[in-house]
Amino acid sequence: MTIKIYNTVTREKEEFIPLEVGKVKMYVCGPTVYNYIHIGNARPAIVFDTVRNYLKFSGYDVNFVSNFTDVDDKLIKAAKELGEDVPTIAERFINAYFEDVSALGCKKADKHPTVMENMDTIIDFVSALIEKEYAYESEGDVYFRTRKFDSYGKLSHQSIDELRIGSRIEVGERKQDALDFALWKTAKEGEISWESPWGNGRPGWHIECSAMAKKYLGDTIDIHAGGQDLTFPHHENEIAQSEALTGKTFAKYWMHNGYINIDNEKMSKSLGNFVLVHDIIQHHDPQVLRFFMLSVHYRHPINYSEEVLEKTKAAFDRLKTSFQNLRHRLDSSSGLTDNNGLWLKKITDLHDEFTREMDDDFNTANAISVLFELSKQANYYLMEKNTDQDVIEKFIEEFQLLTSILGLTLEEETLLDEEIEALIQQRIQARKDRNFKLSDDIRDRLKQLNIILEDTPQGTRWKRG
Repeated sequence: MTIKIYNTVTREKEEFIPLEVGKVKMYVCGPTVYNYIHIGNARPAIVFDTVRNYLKFSGYDVNFVSNFTDVDDKLIKAAKELGEDVPTIAERFINAYFEDVSALGCKKADKHPTVMENMDTIIDFVSALIEKEYAYESEGDVYFRTRKFDSYGKLSHQSIDELRIGSRIEVGERKQDALDFALWKTAKEGEISWESPWGNGRPGWHIECSAMAKKYLGDTIDIHAGGQDLTFPHHENEIAQSEALTGKTFAKYWMHNGYINIDNEKMSKSLGNFVLVHDIIQHHDPQVLRFFMLSVHYRHPINYSEEVLEKTKAAFDRLKTSFQNLRHRLDSSSGLTDNNGLWLKKITDLHDEFTREMDDDFNTANAISVLFELSKQANYYLMEKNTDQDVIEKFIEEFQLLTSILGLTLEEETLLDEEIEALIQQRIQARKDRNFKLSDDIRDRLKQLNIILEDTPQGTRWKRG
């Protein structure tokens, strides 16, 4: 069975046929790095890391690019509030991003370009659009002529007439048409800026991804992905800019993950339900958060709550227990049994079912159901009077393979005694420094590993729970 992908442009599942046999060019819109990432940023990071894993498992050589927006209004505002410059804040939260998504089991992209390091590329892209009369300069700003691009709206399935209703020119904007969007913004006093043919300024948000995707992956890419909230206007504008410049299809397949609700309400700062990944993983196993994200099909909305996460942990623990039971029985299994072939076939059939579900638009929810069936069959096998090492090894091998595709591990983290002692010394120093957050974080980590701390007048003692 071939892989099928739901394409946002056609609103249909399509057979995946890459531009070049055996190779995939994939671009995923990354975060704006003005703060720690929230749980909404985590979903595309996990989803499209898993998509990449499965494409690689299926034999493709994947060139995966994901950008950072390190210049924009939010960063400039944060810089003013914190009394720091934009590059310093961007670097801090890029590093924080890598720490958080690494904890979630996400591997780095092949390239993580930033706006700042690609300013010349962006300026050249804008200049070329002006030369082709798809863009125009107006008092230091540069705008894209939206109406000139005939197929504008094909991704979000909106017509120009529909978009015109309610559109307006905001105070301070110098555009010719309310539908035109900014490619370059003239600098305001005190803001970070770069020299350009139109004066000092900085890029608009949409142009950066078009310029960087073209630079690192070419005029046409296989898969462009991101959150559903980016469909319009961000990705719609990317298509217009890129295809206006090159005259070629920008991306063959557009993938968008669904929204996240918090306690059945849409996540927003105004509602006060804005949840940061950095905070969640201080108190919960990051693997459980990843498992939760993959337990629902990526295109569907997903509801986060503490209660749901606890239920997810219990479910994930059942898989881990099954896996550990197999490991425990491995050395004590007897020789060849009469029904080895039957059990090996069951494992093979479940492997095939897993790949069928993943081939069908990366249906991780159904793939996880297959994992639970594998767990159930493993439990049944361990109830047999005689077990064979080959069958147990095959169960273990299959667990490891399928969970690795999902970016999960069933291995228990263990610490040596000296590592525990080192963490306790760090905690003691943190308490002396009145860094109570670090102290609590170390205690929570050890607690997750079933290490119990006891603070006594003679010092901190520990024991395994």
